[in-house]
Amino acid sequence: MRRSDREITDKLQIEQFIAKEQIIRIAFYDNGDLYIVPLNYGYINENGKDIFYFHGAKAGRKYELSKTSPKVGFEIDGEYELLEADVACDYSAKFQSVIGTGRLSIVEDNEEKIRGLNILMNHISGKSEWKYSKEMVDAVAVFRLEVEKLSCKAK
Repeated sequence: MRRSDREITDKLQIEQFIAKEQIIRIAFYDNGDLYIVPLNYGYINENGKDIFYFHGAKAGRKYELSKTSPKVGFEIDGEYELLEADVACDYSAKFQSVIGTGRLSIVEDNEEKIRGLNILMNHISGKSEWKYSKEMVDAVAVFRLEVEKLSCKAK
């Protein structure tokens, strides 16, 4: 990170930021093109590993790229506040962001799918226990992003 004075390394502070934000952007490499998709997510730290869960259809570009290009980038940002100035180029902003890379997989095990959906639903709703029909679990794709590198920055 170029501006090490803005780097946040405190794990608790990073996790608190991730916990209060709602959208993660996943960046795929697609045969010379980049494809970035914003998603709701659920997050856990399990045995020292950062893991994000999200869901989607069992079809489409995201689903296919998850199978063929599982190495992805990701980004979460928030805490934005414009800092005005008298001169245009002196404008700035306060913000916080998390960026990183990881490996994406499609969860096949139904127990882990339900666990991932519960982690996601808890993150977005605050409720941790949900019921899912077998048809619902079978119809949805649940994605697991295991973080390989993660950094956090704030201004």
